[in-house]
Amino acid sequence: MGQLLSGKEVAEALTAVMKKDVEALKAKGITPTLGIIRVGEKGPDISYEKGATKRCEEVGAAVKNYVLPEDTTQEKLLEAIRQANDDSGVHGILLFRPLPKHIDDNAARAALLPRKDMDGITDGSMAGLYSGSGQGYAPCTAESVIKILEHYQIDPAGKRVVVVGRSTVIGKPVALLLLEKNGTVTICHSKTKDMPSIIKEADIVVVAMGRAESVGKESFREGQIVVDVGVNPKPDGSKGTCGDVKFAEVEPIVAAISPVPGGVGSVTNCMLINHLIRAAQRVS
Repeated sequence: MGQLLSGKEVAEALTAVMKKDVEALKAKGITPTLGIIRVGEKGPDISYEKGATKRCEEVGAAVKNYVLPEDTTQEKLLEAIRQANDDSGVHGILLFRPLPKHIDDNAARAALLPRKDMDGITDGSMAGLYSGSGQGYAPCTAESVIKILEHYQIDPAGKRVVVVGRSTVIGKPVALLLLEKNGTVTICHSKTKDMPSIIKEADIVVVAMGRAESVGKESFREGQIVVDVGVNPKPDGSKGTCGDVKFAEVEPIVAAISPVPGGVGSVTNCMLINHLIRAAQRVS
């Protein structure tokens, strides 16, 4: 039976530290404030917004909302971004995506200041991640993987790491973050041949395919660490969510595995607030 890498446990530890950081900033007269820009009333966006707001309240940070209708114009969205950029009291910005089809996503991302980009969506943030310059912030979900490994004292240095998935949201950035931690990283994707044999060679496996229960016991061996980033509806149509890994098959084999739910997703909004605090500290 593998050790459970509980995201809830990681989130609780991070929250305790963040509360102290916010107290220190408030003593200097600074309240870390997150600007949330949302277009429309999509359920997942609203749910994440509520979670982020609750986490802000828990640590003593503040939220400023910019809510636009689904049919808003490109110019009105860009104006909201400009307002948040120019507001010295807003230390970080979360822009919900995907945007409606009539909005130019590239233009919206380009308008956002990398130093206020809390979820690593701008080209400037991505460039900073690639170069290691410290400009901008990594995508929150990708950095959550690193925080889970750190919390459980799992050091990627010198280890063989396989990342399954190559999206710009998770796969590519988490691979770069693991390289920064001196892991020897291989990226697998939909065109990879004989993926199970490659995954079996790894000491640490990060699965971020976005396909429900698509990776089973044939891909794993004893002793591996598995971080499942996927959050999907259950393929049988029952209530709840599942990961990209067939948990019931894989958990008895490997040394440790993150559950879904209760794993990476539990840490993601903590990383958002962590970025916000870092942004506020830079101007303190």
